[in-house]
Amino acid sequence: MSGAAVDSSTPRAAPGLAADAHKGQAGRVLCICGSRLMPGAAILAVRAATRAGAGLVTLAALDPELLALLPLAAPEGVLLDWSARELAGTSLALRLTSREDHGRLMGPGMGASARTASVLADVCSDAFSGPLVLDADGLNVLQGKPDQLARRAGFTVLTPHPGEAERLLGRAIPTTEQGRVEAALELARQSCAAVVLKGRRSVIVHGSRVFLNTTGNPGMATAGSGDVLAGIAVAYLAASASLGRADFSAIDALRAAVYVHGLAGDLAAEQLGQRALIASDLIDFLPAAQLKHASCFPAPSV
Repeated sequence: MSGAAVDSSTPRAAPGLAADAHKGQAGRVLCICGSRLMPGAAILAVRAATRAGAGLVTLAALDPELLALLPLAAPEGVLLDWSARELAGTSLALRLTSREDHGRLMGPGMGASARTASVLADVCSDAFSGPLVLDADGLNVLQGKPDQLARRAGFTVLTPHPGEAERLLGRAIPTTEQGRVEAALELARQSCAAVVLKGRRSVIVHGSRVFLNTTGNPGMATAGSGDVLAGIAVAYLAASASLGRADFSAIDALRAAVYVHGLAGDLAAEQLGQRALIASDLIDFLPAAQLKHASCFPAPSV
């Protein structure tokens, strides 16, 4: 199988915070997600990041509709008005430079538009060296050009489903485990990023290291499931960056996010059945999944 050793072990759980910790140490997350026609993606991502332990989650709203919806759906989130009217005279690049985030997420629900491509260019050219998660339309605007990400200095994560991976690589993605591993390795090489190729036994690649996730079920093949994963991933990566611990590196955080996302789906399916499972259920079962993960694989000591 591509010559790379494959690791299917259970990843370590996210560590807890010190007794005197404050929300800034739990991780500050910026989500650039959603649009007028797809506000749900932003809501799911923000709710997931908050439930995954991020201390402060901010949504950059490119459309004014999100400013009205988020406070009702996710009151813990903070809003930035980055609509065209508000940005007039001030570049997005300048606003990004002035921020102090531990992790950033871009793409879910933005639409594969020229605006999204422009935002991605600003996000990738910014001096921010922390972890960046690119999902959904953040990947779709890179169609056939994943190498454009190779110049970014920080830890970059791509979370494509097979269709998005096919558009990125410009070729079909086999359904076999070996073919999926090889595709993820190829995408990681071209983009110089970590890759989560979603699906049954999601493939996680970082450099030449390959991991297979062991949680999840077909009931998770539903709209919004990937938005939830993206929110969990950026929260865990932000925690890794904030805590700066060698025993919970960025790849540890990414593996834990994928594992817990799938475990939440398994717990939801046990109670609700696979057919009834929807993306919001994954957030509802995330607390139980995180507790179970921590009990089965104790987190590093504080």
